[in-house]
Amino acid sequence: MIRAISLSMILLVFLTQGVSGQDENMSFFITSANPGSGADLGGLAGADTYCETLADAAGVGDLTWRAYLSTTGPGSVNARDRIGNGPWHNFEGTLVARDVEHLHSNGPNLTKGTILTEKGDEVNGRGDQPNMHDILTGALMNGNASSSSDDTTCNNWTSSDEGSALVGHHDRQGGGQNPSSFNSAHGSRGCSLEALRGTGGDGRFYCFATDGPGGLVQLRAAKEYVSP
Repeated sequence: MIRAISLSMILLVFLTQGVSGQDENMSFFITSANPGSGADLGGLAGADTYCETLADAAGVGDLTWRAYLSTTGPGSVNARDRIGNGPWHNFEGTLVARDVEHLHSNGPNLTKGTILTEKGDEVNGRGDQPNMHDILTGALMNGNASSSSDDTTCNNWTSSDEGSALVGHHDRQGGGQNPSSFNSAHGSRGCSLEALRGTGGDGRFYCFATDGPGGLVQLRAAKEYVSP
């Protein structure tokens, strides 16, 4: 009887803690893979659904997840306006940004080591083989959509062939006009997965929870990180 109770308690602890070390307050991740069609994500709706699918598989599907992507043209959408108010924590529970303004300032805790997938993995950056640091955003450095007449969103995330999309560098280094920008380093050379991989990408994008666990996260944010 005692042995049975002990085994039950061990199992309960195992299920509660999980095998991955994932923090219960995860509210930000980079996708562990491209959905399969390059920058054709099925528009914003398709990208959001993919974020939700990955989040659900990671055990945080009870939150509302949105892809950090902008669109252009009539009814354009700014990536910064899609992701809620923050704060956001990664897979390990590390605070990456307190709020939208902090995210788009010089102070967010965004590095190759903190921008993890929903599985808790680091994504290859510059110097790794293959390099995968180009992250789809379609956004300017302030998180807004571009007003350029050129394609900056691969036809609003519906093209897997011609076009271009603004990408950021999750490792905060490399080439382009803004090499250290997490969201707007340069434009891609195409929209197919092959084209994205050919210039140091993998068709991945950022996912943010628009709602968090609440006061606990706010308290942790205040204690964990102070912007320089």
